Formats: sequence, structure tokens, C-alpha cells
Amino acid sequence: MPIVIAGEVDLAPGTRAAALEGAQPWIEAALAEAGCVHYSWTADPALPDRVHVFEQWDSAGQLAAHLVSPAYFGMLGHIGQFGIVNAVTRKYRCDLIEPVYGADGVATAYFTGEQA
Repeated sequence: MPIVIAGEVDLAPGTRAAALEGAQPWIEAALAEAGCVHYSWTADPALPDRVHVFEQWDSAGQLAAHLVSPAYFGMLGHIGQFGIVNAVTRKYRCDLIEPVYGADGVATAYFTGEQA
């Protein structure tokens, strides 16, 4: 069952650009791991010190392997150098995945068979 990680990390003022630039090798390492579908650390355009974290893993087992990998500990050590002010990350187990846009081109918040 796919797992999504979503979160926000607030860094010490003025350090975000350097933190993200130096994170690239760790991001690439995670993306090379088995089961990693997405692994992205990106700058928030509205908050100058915030980084958004988004990951998607094919399974909990593959995420578990990542959480003991050099890529995980490398990123943890790297980002910690920039003064983490606040961090909140959450994991989501995805038991149903559908596109936002239907065949008719209309976006919907509901899943097939659900009532609006």
C-alpha cells in the first residue's frame, strides 16, 4: 500500500537556499532507493524560511528501509546544520488512489461511488 510523507521544515532565517542546494545529493540518493516514487524538498514561495517535504513510497517496508539508509541519515544530518526552528511531518497510508480530474476534465474531491 503506498505511503505518502508530507511536512514542513522551518529553518533558521537566511539559510534555506544553502540548505536546499546542499541537499541535492541526499535527494538523489533517496530517489535511487527501491520503492521511492517521489522525494522532494522545495522552498515555500510565501514563507522565506520554510521547506516543504513530499515523499511517496510504494510500501511501508520500502519506507522502513529508507529510514535506516545512508540517504535518510545523510539528509537528517545535512538539514540539521541549518538550524531547524520547527518541523512537522506526517505519514499517510493510501488505500485508494484516483486522479483529481475525471474523463470529463472536471476536478472532484470525491472518489468513485461517493456522493457529493
